Amino acid sequence: MSPSSADFCLEGGIEVKGLHIIADLYNCQKGDLLVSSEKLRTLCVKACQDVGLTVLGEHFYQFDGADGTQDGGATGAVVLAESHLAIHTWPERNGATLDVYVCNYTADNTGKAETVYSTLLKALKPADVLVERVMRGRDLPLKKRVA
Repeated sequence: MSPSSADFCLEGGIEVKGLHIIADLYNCQKGDLLVSSEKLRTLCVKACQDVGLTVLGEHFYQFDGADGTQDGGATGAVVLAESHLAIHTWPERNGATLDVYVCNYTADNTGKAETVYSTLLKALKPADVLVERVMRGRDLPLKKRVA
């Protein structure tokens, strides 16, 4: 279930500042995205740019295969003005883990986070997914001063 704009204001007017989507992807379709940091980089940066998020930088790394008989996985992060995207692949398990976190300080970016997440799911084609959506950055309630 996706959060709605209404979820960004809690009882008493305390605002929530961002959505963090945390997902474990299982039985992904075998292919270049699990074993190529360059292709993974292109996918992730484009997914963020396509929804209007501000890419400040990125770093991706290609691992060697563990035993020399298989391709290694990739890991990477895209740093956004609105927060970040991080992804890690395990081709030997046909899996990946994914974080998409966007802040809502100046605008509700919930839809952008959900679209980035959906874009990556469509590309990696997992058969099974475990996902959590966490509302981040709640303000603490203000305490009344006693004079």
